Amino acid sequence: MAVTPGRVLVLRALGLGDLLTAVPALRALRRGTPGARITLAAPAVLGPLAHATGAVDGVLPAAGLGPLPPAGRPDVAVNLHGRGPQSHRLLATTAPRRLLAFACAEAEHADGPEWRPGEHEVARWCRLVAAHGFDADPGDLDLPVPAAASPAPGAVVVHPGAAYPARRWPAERFAAVAAALRRGGERVVVTGGPGEAPLAGRVARLAGLDETADLSGRTPLPELAALVARARLVVCGDTGVAHLATAFRTPSVLLFGPTPPARWGPPDRAEHRVLWAGDPGDPNGHEPSPGLLEISADEAVEAAGKALTRRYR
Repeated sequence: MAVTPGRVLVLRALGLGDLLTAVPALRALRRGTPGARITLAAPAVLGPLAHATGAVDGVLPAAGLGPLPPAGRPDVAVNLHGRGPQSHRLLATTAPRRLLAFACAEAEHADGPEWRPGEHEVARWCRLVAAHGFDADPGDLDLPVPAAASPAPGAVVVHPGAAYPARRWPAERFAAVAAALRRGGERVVVTGGPGEAPLAGRVARLAGLDETADLSGRTPLPELAALVARARLVVCGDTGVAHLATAFRTPSVLLFGPTPPARWGPPDRAEHRVLWAGDPGDPNGHEPSPGLLEISADEAVEAAGKALTRRYR
């Protein structure tokens, strides 16, 4: 690099899955800037996991592309947020000595590689930092098991929620999978954020689980991470919880649609079973994607059995 940085500001003001897919790129920056202070602009709630990567010294609270809190002028700003121009311009307000980002004519930034539509999210950011001289390993996704206690160690975790309806498999099918695993002798718990409590409660009731199995709204991120890290299996859609399962190498059954796993799926490991029926569409749509609806509960139960080397009926 032309600039030897003492202060590095990285923009990734997005969600849980976005942070976890950027871990290899963040670690490459850490290795390539020994002695520098790396600050990640991201939602404050992600702070514990950001620090757990070993690549981040501090978190600057930020969400989306709103104005950044004052944090001083960085030597280098790194855009791991998007293709620009808005994210490029936001980082430009910090007056960095150098900006590492994808080329973007609208932001008058030519010093970077070209954006590739459809590229896997992990590979995308590794390619960006590699183009600027940082050696990134796309497989460097693991996180250490949290010190926090799990609220249900050894349980199967069913997470029916997703950010948009297009990515939500029907509650009845999640319940059918949970019921089959319960009958097979597994302890099953259901998770969800505060706004997903009605959905999680419905899944738990339909599956015949007792009230203690519904953990929705009661697992802040550190506890959720500990729960996933010590789970026997995670069953969920294309969500941040799926990326937690990848980070902790927890066996998982992941229901993809409409976004293909080639863009956001886990690495090719035996412990992760990905179900995908094709039919890509709008991931922010208001109805479950047709491809997602093609995946049956029986398929998910079979995949769970393979992930756990057991058979469930």
